[in-house]
Amino acid sequence: MNNIDLSYKIAGIDLPHINYDDKLRRILTAALPNQNDKTSQPQLNYWDAKFFNLHQVQIFQQASLDEQSAILQFTNRSLLAESYFIEKAGVGYMAKMVLLAETVEERMLYALFSADEATHLSQIINFLPEIASTNSNDPFLKLLAEVVESADKTVLLFVLQVVLEGWGLSHYRRLSKECHHPILAELFFSFLQAESRHHGTGTMLFNRNPVSATSKAAAIEILASFLSMVQVGPQSVLSAIEQVKGHLSRSQKIQILEELDTKTHSGTRLEILRSLMGGASAEAIVQALEERGAFSPLPPHQCVY
Repeated sequence: MNNIDLSYKIAGIDLPHINYDDKLRRILTAALPNQNDKTSQPQLNYWDAKFFNLHQVQIFQQASLDEQSAILQFTNRSLLAESYFIEKAGVGYMAKMVLLAETVEERMLYALFSADEATHLSQIINFLPEIASTNSNDPFLKLLAEVVESADKTVLLFVLQVVLEGWGLSHYRRLSKECHHPILAELFFSFLQAESRHHGTGTMLFNRNPVSATSKAAAIEILASFLSMVQVGPQSVLSAIEQVKGHLSRSQKIQILEELDTKTHSGTRLEILRSLMGGASAEAIVQALEERGAFSPLPPHQCVY
């Protein structure tokens, strides 16, 4: 544990997995529900080119079939890896909330929520090959880990349960609806009921008490950073193309983002996130973010670093 960055300690994003034949793993497998081995061909492209808007991208359409397949493998893996890390962090977050609970019932509820996240994590692992080589070098995951470390319960509730769990409902619903693998589609759909409980509980607890000036300021800074990542569009798709096709010039990246319709992509997501921040308790937070232009998608030329 000593070699793990402190910002990842509770989120556990970099926690290693034990050997496959370890006795602890066998006990875990026996304890987890619904551990029947349904997975097959874990490297299938679960979501097609249209899901990522790649059917509109010239460089993708002109690529060989092997190159197209490789790009889709990168984009698919990125989606699954993101879900893996979010659920992994969720186990730690819910465990932390057990300790921060103010009543017996709240503590019991968060213990059950932690079990939800552990179950989801185990199920996603079945579809994600080569977990050991999956790295967490991602700005969103780093931000997520830092937020989980926060000692401010109000910030934790609003950022992680009201906003991100609320976003997760919309995200998992779309992943389920457009997935071409029936078992994985069913799996993401099965997450929705638990995610809805997590989101609803966070919203209820957040709205119970007034938001202090300190909590408000912290939430604004965290959400401004998060929204700035949404504003710049589908960077993971751009990265997948570059990994297969090689270095892309600035003008090529701008063209690809234009073809991906990045403003619509980001705008839709920013609208959903804005709607999740409704309610009197969050008015000042939303107003401050609006004044910063945090809910406005950026044009392609501003999305290229």
